[in-house]
Amino acid sequence: MAISKAKKEEKVLQLTKELEGSTTAIIGTFAKLTVAQDFELRKVVREAGGKYRVVKNKLAPIAAKGTQIEEALKGLKGVSAVAFTSGDPVALAKGFSKWVGDNAEFQFKLGIVDGKLLTVEDVKALASMPGKDELYSKLLFLINAPAQRLATVLNATGRDLAVVLGQGVEKEKFAAA
Repeated sequence: MAISKAKKEEKVLQLTKELEGSTTAIIGTFAKLTVAQDFELRKVVREAGGKYRVVKNKLAPIAAKGTQIEEALKGLKGVSAVAFTSGDPVALAKGFSKWVGDNAEFQFKLGIVDGKLLTVEDVKALASMPGKDELYSKLLFLINAPAQRLATVLNATGRDLAVVLGQGVEKEKFAAA
């Protein structure tokens, strides 16, 4: 069934608003998904902080004009869907890859992160990277480690002196003559 021009313009405006702040997009094909699988995929994408939309191949590039994901939506062929986020790209890629591993019906086409086009292999590599929270925790550990080691060394001197004095008292080395 054909869509009226007004309805197309409305869909383009809606998609444009959603894509404005997006820095990451993963595009794929969903030709043989069941309704239950599609619902589960949308849930996975939402949990990763993203949005998932089925897009018309001719309307998507128009809606993405002027955004960071414009290049990814040009020249789409076949049935296409896009998952996009302005948050953590690794979280989106991880959730997507885990879901795709269980559901072979969905296939990646390409992705884009901060204006850089990614191939299918790049999207899979992105999914294997640690997320923002994990990287922050590792960085904080590395920043904290030298101070923690210094405190341990400074405390060791006093502790060692107390142990030596305690052993001397036990062996009565400090007895008055």
